[in-house]
Amino acid sequence: MKLSQMEGWFSPSITLLTSLEVLDLGGLAGLSGRIPTSIGRLKNLRKLYLYGNKLRGSVPESIGKLLKLEELHMHENRLSGFLPPNLGCLKNLNALLLHSNRFTGSIPASFSNLTNLMHLDLHDNSLTGHIPQNIGDLQLLKELDLSDNLLNGEIPASVNNLTSISVMYLDANHLEGEIPFPSNYGQMPLLGFLRLQNNQLGGKIPPNLGYLVSLQRVSLENNRLEGAIPSSLGNLEALTELYLSGNKLSGVIPKSFGQLSHLILLTLSHNSIQGPLPNEMSALQNLQTLDLSFNSLNSIPRWVAELPSLSRIYFAGCGIKGQIPDMLKSTPSPIQELDLSANDLTGGIPAWMGSLTQLYSLNLSRNHLSSSIPASVADFQELGVLDLHSNNITGSMEHVFKIGTSFPGGSLTYVDLSDNSFTSGIQQISVGTLERVVYLNLSHNLQEGKLPTSMEKLKALQSLDLSYNKFGFGLVEALANLSHLETLKLQRNQFTGRIPAEFLNLKNLKDLDLSDNLLVGEIPAGKPLSDFPQSCFTGNTGLCGKPLSPCKS
Repeated sequence: MKLSQMEGWFSPSITLLTSLEVLDLGGLAGLSGRIPTSIGRLKNLRKLYLYGNKLRGSVPESIGKLLKLEELHMHENRLSGFLPPNLGCLKNLNALLLHSNRFTGSIPASFSNLTNLMHLDLHDNSLTGHIPQNIGDLQLLKELDLSDNLLNGEIPASVNNLTSISVMYLDANHLEGEIPFPSNYGQMPLLGFLRLQNNQLGGKIPPNLGYLVSLQRVSLENNRLEGAIPSSLGNLEALTELYLSGNKLSGVIPKSFGQLSHLILLTLSHNSIQGPLPNEMSALQNLQTLDLSFNSLNSIPRWVAELPSLSRIYFAGCGIKGQIPDMLKSTPSPIQELDLSANDLTGGIPAWMGSLTQLYSLNLSRNHLSSSIPASVADFQELGVLDLHSNNITGSMEHVFKIGTSFPGGSLTYVDLSDNSFTSGIQQISVGTLERVVYLNLSHNLQEGKLPTSMEKLKALQSLDLSYNKFGFGLVEALANLSHLETLKLQRNQFTGRIPAEFLNLKNLKDLDLSDNLLVGEIPAGKPLSDFPQSCFTGNTGLCGKPLSPCKS
């Protein structure tokens, strides 16, 4: 029974249709109410689809009487309470999808009785307790997703018995202990997709992981794994993506990684990996993304710039010294994302950087770069993210405001030039090139003069920080036209005159700081200005009115 459109409550009267074999109310976003407690009357039901509705309340225990049920889909609702243990009586179930609800409590041990189950998905709930010890009894299980819950304890050793498993997602829980699989060669032979990230798993990466030769995507990041990376991972010839970031891994990257000929992505950031990188990795012809940030590498080997498919390069916080490496000037595959932040880079931004015309994201922040920004940066045609904060860059920032002119409205969305020594450039903000900018931070520089009225054209802007400069004259009313603005920081400048009454139009403003300027007069009365504390206005000796002291008549 398929109803293409329906709104209203789930009527219990539907359970009078006792001959029903298939009930499909899936995807009816207007269907609300509770699952009838009399659902157990539908003894002939084989398939029950109640997904993508607004159903709430608990799952009735009578659902355990539907002994012919083969598929039960109740995902993407607002169902809550405990999972009924008698769901374990539904021995004919091959698919149980309860994800994206509000279920609490533990996973019933009785679920291990569902020996015909091929697909079990409980992700995105608030389930607690341990994974059932006998989950390995589900030997037909192909896909298991318990991610995004509050599960704790260790992964049961019985998972080694899941001989049919191809997808196993246990990520974003509180699981601890060591990874217990595979214990022997030949176990879990079909496992292709494994996610264990964002848990508290410890110990070493088991060398036996190299037995899982069907693995294509593996994520172990953000755990407490330690020790050396086992060279046996080089046996995973089908591997395309490997995520190991955010652990305590040490030693060097194994030479065997050069055998991972299908590898497209490798992230190892935030570990204690040592250099040098093995030359064998130069054989990774398909590698597109390499993230080795925040390890102790000290240099970028030349072969990195010769990898034929590499377009996203992240070597932030690796202790790299000297100038930005010239070898990045011409790479076989155009660089799209480059992060060399938090290193010890010196010298200027080279003029050749403008030739990286397909670059979308450039992060050179937290280095010791000096000199001025070369005019060639205006040649960036697709740059969306530019982060140069915390360097010693001088001169004008005007060339930044010419980036992406081939795009209507420009290509930039995020610009951070803070904590440098820029003296000018904001007056050159071009009306046509920053219309997409959402975040603009020019704070902690040496800029002075009046803000240009052309800033009112930055229609997408949500965060503007011009604090700790030497800007003066009055606050331009043009800022009041930035209707999406949520953060406005103008403190520690030399702005004079009154706060424009038009600032009351900034209805989305959540963070404001006008302190330590030369503003005078009464603060315009009304929201959002009246919602901010005194500290947002202090240090302006001529300013008065709520939340400061009342103005003298």
